[in-house]
Amino acid sequence: MRWQSALAIYTLFWALSVFFVLPFGVRTSEEAGVPLVPGQAPSAPHSFNPRKVMVRTTIVSAVLFTAFYLNYVYGWVTADMLDWTR
Repeated sequence: MRWQSALAIYTLFWALSVFFVLPFGVRTSEEAGVPLVPGQAPSAPHSFNPRKVMVRTTIVSAVLFTAFYLNYVYGWVTADMLDWTR
């Protein structure tokens, strides 16, 4: 696999992992014990730390990409194994 392909696939894993990571560790203002700002939805997050989200996302995407790359190298699951129409 060329490094450009690996980088593109890793980027896709990273973008997908953001949606897995975002809901974890989120607290509402009510849970944090802080009063709501006028016009704020009760379900809105109290604070957002993009650095923490980026670190978590990078770790999750690295694990997923490692599993993908090892499967690519060793061929644990192939396209023929997934073809159920035969």
